[in-house]
Amino acid sequence: MLVLIRGAGDLASGIALRLHHAKMQVVMTDLPKPTAIRRTVCFSQAILFGTMRVEDVTAEFAESPSCVSAILARGHIPVLADPQAACIAALKPDVVVDAILAKKNLGTKLTDAPCVIGVGPGFTAKVDCHACIETMRGHTLGRVITEGMPIPNTNIPGLIGGFAGERVLRAPADGIFRQAGQIGDQVKQGQAVGYVGDAPMLCQISGVLRGILADGTPVFQGMKAGDVDPRGEASYCKTVSDKALAIGGGVLEAILRFSEG
Repeated sequence: MLVLIRGAGDLASGIALRLHHAKMQVVMTDLPKPTAIRRTVCFSQAILFGTMRVEDVTAEFAESPSCVSAILARGHIPVLADPQAACIAALKPDVVVDAILAKKNLGTKLTDAPCVIGVGPGFTAKVDCHACIETMRGHTLGRVITEGMPIPNTNIPGLIGGFAGERVLRAPADGIFRQAGQIGDQVKQGQAVGYVGDAPMLCQISGVLRGILADGTPVFQGMKAGDVDPRGEASYCKTVSDKALAIGGGVLEAILRFSEG
């Protein structure tokens, strides 16, 4: 079974990890210049560096759909720079999973594959996908939705270690982001871990810097640019999150329920 995942950020990568471990063939797509924050657990980095290993799985950059078969034969995950997923026409996947997490549908259609799954807000089961997966932290996280849609986006991150919105670091101005901290660093409340021009991006809480944009990334004021984990455990930066695994489990269930093969 061939599964194409639109998006290769941290949640999409958790989904890919689960499906790969379940012996499914996985192909991913992302932007030519990915804007992932949790870069240490994002297969999108293969587009920039040629390969990317997350836990025990390796992804490889695929220059075109014609490269996909050889990469799959090596037991790796191909990642294409194809944000529009134009490769669907050539690859003819059995399943399309939209895990871009844009909070809206950026073009995925019910007719893209025999089984189409939308991850998070912006999708409606039986309208633009066969099933949706809930991404909101809480009692329904990872559940398969067969009628209707996931909980609308609240713009408030879920609680981790007693903190929600305070965990998120946002660009202080429009411009080019300059990194001043590394993923895995222990940080303190009020510490500057990035700059846009002379404007500092300050941590609101203490913990571990779990994610941060790369140097040279164009940003706008208020754009999510980093993430502090108040639990303070640096090893969490190297493994996919509990949330990503829960969502991945929901996607796996939906594929088994709704795919034809």
